[in-house]
Amino acid sequence: MATTPELKETKQANNTIFKEMGLTNHEQVVFCNDNETGLKAIIAIHNTVLGPALGGTRVWAYNSEAEALNDVLRLSRGMTYKAAISGLNLGGGKAVIIGDSSKIKSEPLMRRFGKFVNSLGGKYITAEDVGIGPKDMEYVKMETDYVTGIPESMGGTGDPSVVTAFGVYMGMKASAKFVYGSDALAGKKVLVQGVGHVGTYLVKHLVKEGAHVTIFDINQANLNACAQETGAVIFKGDDIFKSDMDIYAPCALGATVNSNSIEKLNCAIISGAANNQLEDENIHGKMLMEKGIVWAPDFLINAGGLMNVYSELQGFSKEAAMKNAEKIYDLTAALLHTAREENVPTIDAAKKIAEKRIEAIGKINRTL
Repeated sequence: MATTPELKETKQANNTIFKEMGLTNHEQVVFCNDNETGLKAIIAIHNTVLGPALGGTRVWAYNSEAEALNDVLRLSRGMTYKAAISGLNLGGGKAVIIGDSSKIKSEPLMRRFGKFVNSLGGKYITAEDVGIGPKDMEYVKMETDYVTGIPESMGGTGDPSVVTAFGVYMGMKASAKFVYGSDALAGKKVLVQGVGHVGTYLVKHLVKEGAHVTIFDINQANLNACAQETGAVIFKGDDIFKSDMDIYAPCALGATVNSNSIEKLNCAIISGAANNQLEDENIHGKMLMEKGIVWAPDFLINAGGLMNVYSELQGFSKEAAMKNAEKIYDLTAALLHTAREENVPTIDAAKKIAEKRIEAIGKINRTL
């Protein structure tokens, strides 16, 4: 029987998807489509050895479906490492909804997405991410119990950004201790790229300690609000990567640490909240090491939000989540020393620690 052009194209797409899943060792990728609501979403489950895959849902106007797939695969893999290195009994997963968050979101769309999440029977638990707010999670919650990070009014722990920012702050202080011999950030020049919820909370910690904070964001409203609230200075130059700074804190989207930016950067430390900061883990971790820039792995120091929603699942308080996030200081310090002793990029040392735990628990699960 002849193969139609449409079927041939689908087979080629499937081959590409399975190839990508094989390269990253993903367990499952679910494509969700609903013509009535306009929902187009992808749920990626990377690894469930340690527990159910937990990760937020991102709404973003991707340039292509391939770009959306690449993003969700990278993000879900990062969640696996984040949970593993933090000692949490969770796997890694993530979801993306394709579209402009200011235009496509509606109650029917979010509830339809909730039904897709529910259909996975708890293998994936969702939460907030870029483009998603508390009200959206309320709609998702109407259709599934497999959601966390819900408002306190609904029995949740509320906005996880507070805990995420605190964890990044702890990681930054540990990095400063490693580089300067003191974790004091007073007087240090810090450039924070991205001042949404997490970025703004981080700026508050830094300003309170006496750091000289410069902020940058493509969203002018966010910039103005953060500057007015914290007293941070808005970046006015042409290229943030050439800015005079001690610490670069990427807190927006990923891949800002790349061949172009590394060549320009003269900072001593990179420590921020953004996921997937390295454009290419195999290339740019080594480049940073060779240039003498200490990079605190993102999936370690931004794990506070995951700790927060894990606390919610366990019935713990926000205070317990903050206590857990405080441990990121010691975890970061240990990781940086390990990387130096083994003479490897920090990304390699961090992945090794996470993979070792996954392998060990995997053996226990397979043993009768």
